Amino acid sequence: MELGLSGRTALVTGASLGIGRAIARELAAEGVAVAMVARDAARLAAAADAIAAETGARCVPVPADLSDADALEAAAAAAEAALGRIDILVNNAGATPMGRIGESDDAVWQKSLALKLMGYVRLERRLTPPMRARRWGRVVNIIGRSGHQPRATYIVGSTVNASLLSFTHALAQECAPDNVLVVGVNPGPIGTPRWESLVAQGAAASGRDAAAENAAAIASTALGRLGTPEEVSGLVAFLCSDRAGYITGTMIDVDGGGTRCI
Repeated sequence: MELGLSGRTALVTGASLGIGRAIARELAAEGVAVAMVARDAARLAAAADAIAAETGARCVPVPADLSDADALEAAAAAAEAALGRIDILVNNAGATPMGRIGESDDAVWQKSLALKLMGYVRLERRLTPPMRARRWGRVVNIIGRSGHQPRATYIVGSTVNASLLSFTHALAQECAPDNVLVVGVNPGPIGTPRWESLVAQGAAASGRDAAAENAAAIASTALGRLGTPEEVSGLVAFLCSDRAGYITGTMIDVDGGGTRCI
């Protein structure tokens, strides 16, 4: 399917590993110039070089800690300076730990709010006005199904994700008159380093070994397997194209049929 994205530009956060890297690669393969943001400068540079070599697209590494407002502003400015403008924003950075209420102190809450919630909010506040002025833009928030299917063992992540679901809906209403589309994508169990970390945390909390914890998560899906990063990135690329030009203000679960709520 020709998505017509060649010549567009994008900023993808959390882009050095897992889902974020797969999204950066998918967009680059469609001819999009991509600014890739993550904290680990060496790993990010290696990812950008590998994707550029594979796709022939321009991939610009922009190392930054997006929980810091000044660093976020500098990263957005650097991406704009390198690419000229940002047409597409994919927010993916944010790694909230597992934990029940008694295990989640103020520092855990504040770190998660600063990186994932406020990181998304600040980048969208910074980058959507130029998109609206040009009357074309795409924002995809990678959120997580715990926002509408909360878990006591993931109380901080569930709360942050629920906030982002509401924020995404509200921003979509704000930006729609200017042809800037805003969509949320909720991955379920996807085989990434992030997933391995969550499995290890869940196993420690439940007293099961990691293999049993992983098997229980897989059993919760209708398809009975983990998803792949590419099964998320393909959807994201479609949502960024004009073929998805009538989709905004909605949430799409990519979780193998694991979400069982209306």
